[in-house]
Amino acid sequence: MPEGFSAGDTAFVFISAALVMLMTPGLAFFYGGMVRVKSTLNMLAMSFISLAIVSVLWVLYGYSLAFGPDAGAGLIGNLDFLGMRGIGLNDLSGSIPVTAFAAFQLMFAVITPALISGAIADRAKFSAWALFVALWVTVVYFPVAHWVFFFDNGHGGWLGDRSGVIDFAGGTAVHINAGVAGLALCLVLGKRVGFKKDPMRPHSLPLVMLGSGLLWFGWFGFNAGSALAANGVAGMAFLNTQVATAAAMLGWLAYERIKHGAFTTLGAASGAVAGLVAITPACGSVSLLGAIAIGLIAGAVCAAAIGLKYRLGFDDSLDVVGVHAVGGIVGSLAVGLFATGHVGQTAQGLFYGGGFLQLGKQAMGVAVVGVYSFVLSWLLGKAIQRTIGFRVAEEVEVAGIDQAEHAESAYDFSAVGASLARALSAPAAERPAAKPAAKPAGNPTAKTADRTTEKPTEKTEVDAR
Repeated sequence: MPEGFSAGDTAFVFISAALVMLMTPGLAFFYGGMVRVKSTLNMLAMSFISLAIVSVLWVLYGYSLAFGPDAGAGLIGNLDFLGMRGIGLNDLSGSIPVTAFAAFQLMFAVITPALISGAIADRAKFSAWALFVALWVTVVYFPVAHWVFFFDNGHGGWLGDRSGVIDFAGGTAVHINAGVAGLALCLVLGKRVGFKKDPMRPHSLPLVMLGSGLLWFGWFGFNAGSALAANGVAGMAFLNTQVATAAAMLGWLAYERIKHGAFTTLGAASGAVAGLVAITPACGSVSLLGAIAIGLIAGAVCAAAIGLKYRLGFDDSLDVVGVHAVGGIVGSLAVGLFATGHVGQTAQGLFYGGGFLQLGKQAMGVAVVGVYSFVLSWLLGKAIQRTIGFRVAEEVEVAGIDQAEHAESAYDFSAVGASLARALSAPAAERPAAKPAAKPAGNPTAKTADRTTEKPTEKTEVDAR
């Protein structure tokens, strides 16, 4: 290898890339457990198809558009690396091979559209979703990744390299981008049948907890790996990720307890994800105390934000807007407040003597990415809806999207049904005696903060209407 190559850094980045890849199956479980049983496989498949589509497009032209030499004004890369041509095995990006850097960034491109799927759970055609993923990464993610992540000594992306917007690991390019796109799509597709009327509770909270645990684990690669070297900045990003996530879980649970009277496992899992989202842009800029503050703020704010869909009337099925868009905004703006200038960046936030300059830059980045993503995502969704159709038929949605779109079901209840039929056909004297129903433990009036059911957090407003 040429001079400057580091085997340690390279190994670290490859391991980080593998961790980020694991986040997409983790997201599939997280979302899959949150939907009703009849939509479980569809949610798993919507995440996994992103692995397939984006991986191929990344090699064909995605890497070139995102990280190829700038084609002008910091807006998009050129086509020098179509099919990854022109990249030698010994070419370096910093201290690691370009191929290692490309593999790491690929995993970011994969999970970003997968995040959007939670906003339109239960009602999207799988073929239409697959087409949307291909189009969206092409016209939204690849350009935004160039704006934010491509650095070339002041001649790279216009937000990160030229304007000084700090996004260490993807608060704007990944989370705000995906969260706002989710809002656009759920407006295009409309509300689920029975929204705010029928119970739409998570069918498997253990799957939700498993998914959030895998996300938390993989996020160390997402954040610490973004240092692109096994160094002190990576170590600080790792620690910041851990403590911010823990603080956000506590913040969410405290809000839940005050608002609804219970600590829920769904709240614990969602709070952890909110903290992971919020610390993503800031993990290479803030101190550990700043990370704790960001986590606490994000946990409480995101817990409150998920009720917006009931007030404003949009059906964001799995709270992509409330967690990813709002969490990404909180974390991105927090850089302008808590950046110390002594971690991985020299810019200082408002609380560390930097004035409002960095905060203004962060607000600009949030606004630009949010508007661009919303407009393009809405236009793509509308185009697909008017051509091949984006939403399944009402009867398919009611009966279950798994059978209609995948000809499968997540769980086989046939053996249970046969056993029940045999039991009912037996003489009455041979049937097992029914046990009396157990009384519910704890406070029977406490709300469980089931945010996907009828009117959980905004009861007063909904009842008034």
